[in-house]
Amino acid sequence: MIRPRNDLSAVKAHIRRFRDKPVSVHVDLGRNKSADFTGTLSGIYPALFTVRPDDAAYRGKTAYSYAEILCGSVQVRPRPQQA
Repeated sequence: MIRPRNDLSAVKAHIRRFRDKPVSVHVDLGRNKSADFTGTLSGIYPALFTVRPDDAAYRGKTAYSYAEILCGSVQVRPRPQQA
């Protein structure tokens, strides 16, 4: 699949909009495996960002590089607010 042309600065700007907000994360683990979880985007750093999972028992990876989003192996979406 051909992905739309983006650069790292556009990905960083996209992630910055979600700081301290609830997000849904989809991670492609390869070989038809994936992980989905919800959490709060807690930290934004020059080379990576971190997501604090809502489930305290979550044992997966919670720090991702911007390149993982650019390649499509990680997707971060805003989570709708519950009333």
